[in-house]
Parts: sequence; C-alpha cells; structure tokens
Amino acid sequence: MKIEIQNLNVYYGEKQVIQDLSLQIPRNEILSIIGPANSGVTTLLRSLNRLVDLTPGCRVEGSILLDGESIFDEEVSVTELRRKVGMVFEIPAPLPMSIFDNIAYGPRLKGTKNRQKLMDVAEESLRLAALWDETKDRLKMPAFKLSGGQQQRLCIARVLALRPEVIMLDRSCSGLDPISTAKIEDSLVQLKKQFTVVLAPHNVQQAGRVSDRVAFMLMGKLIEDGKNSEVFSSPKDQRTNDYITGRFG
Repeated sequence: MKIEIQNLNVYYGEKQVIQDLSLQIPRNEILSIIGPANSGVTTLLRSLNRLVDLTPGCRVEGSILLDGESIFDEEVSVTELRRKVGMVFEIPAPLPMSIFDNIAYGPRLKGTKNRQKLMDVAEESLRLAALWDETKDRLKMPAFKLSGGQQQRLCIARVLALRPEVIMLDRSCSGLDPISTAKIEDSLVQLKKQFTVVLAPHNVQQAGRVSDRVAFMLMGKLIEDGKNSEVFSSPKDQRTNDYITGRFG
C-alpha cells in the first residue's frame, strides 16, 4: 500500500473539515476522490503532503503513512515530502519563463546544472505529460503563450521533473475544453504505470472514465470507497448513489 490514512481529523480553527477518515491508497493506481463542495476533498489532498501546514490555525490529528512511514515524524523533511507527493492545482500557473526553464526550474534548485541532463529531464517529463510533440520545437517560447490545456500539462510535467512517487491533481481539468481534458486523462492512465495518482476530478464522469478506485466524501466524512466498477454500479450507501446519479451536488 502506498499511502495509509488512519483516523484523520483536520481542523481549521474550531471548524472540523475532515472527520475520523481512514483510507488506503494502493500504488500504481488512480484513486478519484469525489464529493460536493465543502466535502473536504481538497483538504484531504493538501494533508497528504502537508500543504495544510501553511494554513494558519490548521490542526491535524491521526496518522498518514507513506510507504509505511509517518509523514508527521520529526525527521521527515517537508520539502522532500512535497517532492515525493507532488500537487497540480486547479488553475495552471506556469512560471514567467520559457517552457524549458519551467521544467528545469526544480532540478536546478536541487543542483542539476548540466544542460544535457536538464534537456533529458525536460523531454522525459514533457513526454509523460503528453506535451513533447507540441512543444519540442519551441522550448524557448514563454510558457504563458501556451493554451490553457497545454499550460496545465506543463504544470504536470513540472511536477514530474522532480521525480515524484505520488501525483495529486485538484480539479485540474475544470477550466479546460473536452479535447484538452481528454489528453490529460490519457496522460494519467499512462502515468499510473510509474506513479500513484490521486485525483479530485472536475466531475463524476471523469472519475468514471479514468479511476481504478473511487472514494466518496460528504461533509468531511468518507462515506465509502472501492473499485470503480463497484462504486458506480452498486454503491453501498444511498448517499453515494444519489450523488453519482446527480440527485445532489
């Protein structure tokens, strides 16, 4: 098991946003975490690499294990944790520099200076993000000149350049057209061969298309989780059925 969450509780000040949540995330699979607004999905993702630490007044109780090791141990480097568990956000935010320099930025910070090594990393990362063929002849072009879908795939490539083990995407297709969304979904299916993918999809249909497993959250609680086919065809909880059939949310 890649990630094990046990009795997780997360508070923002006095408000509890995740309640006693336990969940196992297998390696080399795509887990989609679905739920209506204010269900705690984004907070759960941000807990997995301790981005919640950046929120004033946030308090976390419970256990999160990555490869059997607690991410809250004192000796854990939060910087290294966030490299291992990378995050792609809803709104693409490429750095104000060239396509190549966006990809090379992280490896350079880690000490890689050799131009050919950086180029190899850029090509590999862009290929994994299904963006190489569209950018290989214009790597010096400013990243902001890419389309929205291309910028989002560039942000995925930028995470991949740091050699993560887990990739999290928080509604990363919500503002994209169907063609760009399809390209990212195709990339995710390929990426799971090398990485564990945790996805907050932008709709239920996306979860159905790409997931191996699905977890449904409601008001900070995990209602149920299981294999994609089981959750969508025969959910155990009526609230899950109501959500995936569009009766609420």
